[in-house]
Amino acid sequence: MSAVSPLTASFYVFAGGGAGALLRYQAGRLLTHLLGPQAVMAFPWATLAVNVIGSCAMGLLAGWLARHGDAGEQWRLLIGVGLLGGFTTFSAFSLELMLLIERGQPWLAVSYALISVLAGLTGLYIGLIAMRIAA
Repeated sequence: MSAVSPLTASFYVFAGGGAGALLRYQAGRLLTHLLGPQAVMAFPWATLAVNVIGSCAMGLLAGWLARHGDAGEQWRLLIGVGLLGGFTTFSAFSLELMLLIERGQPWLAVSYALISVLAGLTGLYIGLIAMRIAA
């Protein structure tokens, strides 16, 4: 199979990302409907759900791609990068973390996890502080 052109690859990511974002939004609405607004305000059930579902889907996709190699490039772009990227970036984080563990790099995996969480929280905090100062 020939490589996917950059324009075609971008289209796959765009289409999948839009669908993933829509699915994430609808998952939040569904859980709010099922559990009630108070439950979803008390604990981030929707985020937890999409993170677990997205990570499971990423595992299924990674396993399928491992079997099919280059034949699955369009699916990797559409589902892995696009759909699951729009649904939850946690699925990509989970995959990368597991790959580090499977490669026998547990300390690098722990470092990556800690740095990702702490740097993400720090970035969020800096953004909040900047906007509060600007207000």
